[in-house]
Amino acid sequence: MVEIVSFKKRYAKDFYAINTEWLKKFFVVEPFDEEVLSKPEVYIVNKGGFIFFAKLNGTIVGTVALMPTSDNKIFELTKMAVSAEHRGYKIGQQLMQHCIDFATSNALTSLVLYSSTKLENAIYIYKKFGFLEVPLEPNCVYKRSDIKMILKLNAQ
Repeated sequence: MVEIVSFKKRYAKDFYAINTEWLKKFFVVEPFDEEVLSKPEVYIVNKGGFIFFAKLNGTIVGTVALMPTSDNKIFELTKMAVSAEHRGYKIGQQLMQHCIDFATSNALTSLVLYSSTKLENAIYIYKKFGFLEVPLEPNCVYKRSDIKMILKLNAQ
């Protein structure tokens, strides 16, 4: 059974490895990715964000982060990835549900995400969970992003 656990320093290497694995497969690890993935405490946790991990039989097999935006009631869902050998078991969906439950219980109003339409399975999951496409700002920090989505939570 998959257990969802919060960030601990010892999981930082898993956060880096799982995310760079999929980035290298589908895209390239951009300088911004390298910086954030190498220093998750500096760029996510210390800025008021959260990182969660999917743990299966004592092994980290997936991860996701929630990063605060300029509006502290809206967080960016980012760095969601599952190790190649564990894809197809709905681990990503469990991470997604955990983030939605966490956001709802912490009175966040929305989750936003940036993705690529090239990642059809990911887009399918986002839509399944109620994310809707919104206009992508022209100065997006991720070169690979061609879609922005939002999930509105907690009656605003």
